[in-house]
Amino acid sequence: MLEIACDESGYEGEKLIGSTTRLFAHASVSLAEPAAVLAELRVRIRSPATEYKANHLLRPQHRRTLRWFLGESGPVYGRGHVFLLDKPAFVRRVFDEHVGGEFPGPESANDILRTKAEPDLDVLRPTARHRAAAFREWLSADPVGRSVLDPLVPAIVAAVTHWGPVTIAHDRQTQLPPRRVEVLKERCPLRDIRFLEALRHPEIQIADILAGTVRALTEAGDPELIHLLPPYTDAGSRSTGEVGPE
Repeated sequence: MLEIACDESGYEGEKLIGSTTRLFAHASVSLAEPAAVLAELRVRIRSPATEYKANHLLRPQHRRTLRWFLGESGPVYGRGHVFLLDKPAFVRRVFDEHVGGEFPGPESANDILRTKAEPDLDVLRPTARHRAAAFREWLSADPVGRSVLDPLVPAIVAAVTHWGPVTIAHDRQTQLPPRRVEVLKERCPLRDIRFLEALRHPEIQIADILAGTVRALTEAGDPELIHLLPPYTDAGSRSTGEVGPE
């Protein structure tokens, strides 16, 4: 059975507004010899760091290595997949789908759509206020299973859809408790998820590097390297919503 390794970049759970990144990226890789790939990166980058991250490749002196890593002759070409999500745009779309009416602004909308916040519904007009209250009541009945805002959910669905029935090896993640894994199995042919420490598993480090480099280069609109990204980027990136109450 195929197992893919996954990690993310730009993730703060359901807090999508007010973070340091505009995009969320989730990468999945299927590599026969991930340790060899990481060893090659160490030879090329020569950093003494115990765990390699995207910022190692993104340094100006390693542009050649970054081109190799993402290029057609590189180790992840045809073996890597990245789901990208524009966080402010996603908040706007989910708000329009589940509350509607005049948009109260990204931060207020973000708070309305997540249970951990205590939003001020008075910023909404009466009709939208009623819909928002009904939505939050529906959400609070099963906040883990019914989350409409956590980007990990559509990201994992996209990864499994891309690779087919798989088991996922994921970096340790508190936002994937058993209830959420159960929901994911209902939405896609996910076999199971096991959690690994990135430091001891090179496949997780490579997924992290792929997620971080694709996110950073997309956010920057890097003219020299942006052409390397389309083979990795999921076709449904930035436009995926979740199903809420009727």
